[in-house]
Amino acid sequence: MPAKRKKKKARGKGFFNNIPFKLVAVALVICCTVISVSTEYDRMQKEEELLSIKEKIKDYENENAELQQNLEGDDMTAYIEKVAREDFNYAYPDEQRFYDTSRN
Repeated sequence: MPAKRKKKKARGKGFFNNIPFKLVAVALVICCTVISVSTEYDRMQKEEELLSIKEKIKDYENENAELQQNLEGDDMTAYIEKVAREDFNYAYPDEQRFYDTSRN
């Protein structure tokens, strides 16, 4: 009885079996992964920026509503006094101001 011979698989010499193709495929996968991760990081940063901008918008809308209320009111003296005290540091002639200098 003749000995059984094992058949060897013939390796094809096709385009997909050569080493340069495999190296290019691995490099392509690595590049796509890096690009995907960096894009996700940028997206997260933009979302944080969007949230901060939305908070600023809310603050400005509240300030605008307050200013609109002051403009629609008949008595502007309260608004003028507030601006003079907060923005220009004005005080009444008989008023004394005390500042805490220990916090510097």
